[in-house]
Amino acid sequence: MKEIDKLKKLPGIGEKTAEKLIEAGYDNLMAIAASSIGEICEAIGVGEGTAEKIIESARQAVDMGFDSADIVYEKRKQIGKITTGSKNLDNLLGGGIETCAITEAHGAYGSSKSQLAFQLSVNVQLPKEKGGLEGSVIFIDTENTFRPERIEQMAKALNLDPQKTLKNIFVARAYNSDHQILLVEKAKEVIKEKNIKLLIVDSLTSLFRSDYTGRGELALRQQKLNRHLHELQRISEVYNLAVYVTNQVMARPDVLFGDPTTAIGGHILGHAATFRLYLKKGKDDKRIAKLIDAPYLPDAETVFRVTQEGIRD
Repeated sequence: MKEIDKLKKLPGIGEKTAEKLIEAGYDNLMAIAASSIGEICEAIGVGEGTAEKIIESARQAVDMGFDSADIVYEKRKQIGKITTGSKNLDNLLGGGIETCAITEAHGAYGSSKSQLAFQLSVNVQLPKEKGGLEGSVIFIDTENTFRPERIEQMAKALNLDPQKTLKNIFVARAYNSDHQILLVEKAKEVIKEKNIKLLIVDSLTSLFRSDYTGRGELALRQQKLNRHLHELQRISEVYNLAVYVTNQVMARPDVLFGDPTTAIGGHILGHAATFRLYLKKGKDDKRIAKLIDAPYLPDAETVFRVTQEGIRD
């Protein structure tokens, strides 16, 4: 049964409402069930009462109750993983960058956060047996760092057609934090149409830092960042895709011993990101990756290289 037919059969949803929902990007029951009343009101122009009925109908139509852990384990087997190009880094992450999760990489400039983003944009297009997901990419660029020339280099190194590889990466430049949030909303329209398996935000926090300066605006900044992160998490779960975000760091003047750098975003980002990587520059082309948070993996670190061909051991 087509999704539009499933939507039409929900109590209180007619043909026109179903079409409006699909046009607004709510093209499956789970996407509606996981939405808030305000989101549905805004998307299709209905009152709160109608939106509440639509969401409740969708929740009853999909199984949103409790499952035993063995069923959850079976569902986890549907999760895909994208190779980073380095076996060391893949092993650190338990096999690669996971779908249904947010992977955050933070580090100082030159630590190769964006290089990893470029490599993942190429690798996700590989066949599954080679560590890809045979999918396309949405790349939200907030710092004007996206370089198609680098993608071309990496694609050639993997014997991929550079032109075809570039055509499967959909890039948008964000100019402020509101624009960034809007682009993530718009991404939902592209995801199904273009078989998106990876969504990248490079960098996640840059525009929030520039738009909200000073202690007086910190609370508002964190609230907006929190909602933004939850939307990214929801998209990753509803559409079974991987989300990779890069993050900036700042130096803490109160740290006298050890590494004084800390990630921007505070506890909000710390709790929202499923996997957190800290990247550091080593000697020559070497980089050190430290896994500092993961649901089922131990804290550990490894070394990888950034070569002309891309991310390698």
